[in-house]
Amino acid sequence: MRSTLELGYNTEMEKLAIPEYGRNVHKMVEHAIKIQDKVERQKCVNVIVKVMDLINPNTKNNNNSEEHAQKLWAHLHIIANFELDVESPYKKPEKELYQSKPEEVPYPSNAIKFKHYGKIMEDMVKAATELKEGEDKEKLVKHIANLLKTSYLQWNRDSVSDGLIIKQLEDLSGGKLTITSDKLRDTNDIVKAFKKKKTNNSKNYPKNKNRRKYNGSF
Repeated sequence: MRSTLELGYNTEMEKLAIPEYGRNVHKMVEHAIKIQDKVERQKCVNVIVKVMDLINPNTKNNNNSEEHAQKLWAHLHIIANFELDVESPYKKPEKELYQSKPEEVPYPSNAIKFKHYGKIMEDMVKAATELKEGEDKEKLVKHIANLLKTSYLQWNRDSVSDGLIIKQLEDLSGGKLTITSDKLRDTNDIVKAFKKKKTNNSKNYPKNKNRRKYNGSF
């Protein structure tokens, strides 16, 4: 029996360049590519690298911190399909020559507070709490809050109060992060986007109307 709840399946979504960082980081990179102002784009990318560092902390130690940082920037360019025009402390890897498979990021085994958000979202919230107060932090908190709302609507139901999203953001951050309702996307706009995407996906898999009927012979 098919559930009445509309869900988005990973098989229907675009394949991630480096799945271990999660879809939310890939969305943040996609957003950075679209930023026209170079200064604002650079600020956004610097925040993304910090989030990536928090998600992937197990590959660094005191002896290879420089190598770890270089790897993060290389992964950033790979996720962006080498389309990011930003200042990097390291040489941008060449797309044609890059053939090595990125190392697997170990998945944490500790408990997740809100399972429908996932561990990566909790790591993003933690990264935001560690940023200095300023415009970069405000933009990241706004982006995270809207990802929380989008994820809640995608995996739970067709409506949610902004007050609940704000409270859960505060819970995830230990009371360090908050946001006002006017910074959150409209619920109807998010639900409409889900339905439009589902319609577009269904068009990509048309039924075969010319299927031959079995007539008892081969």
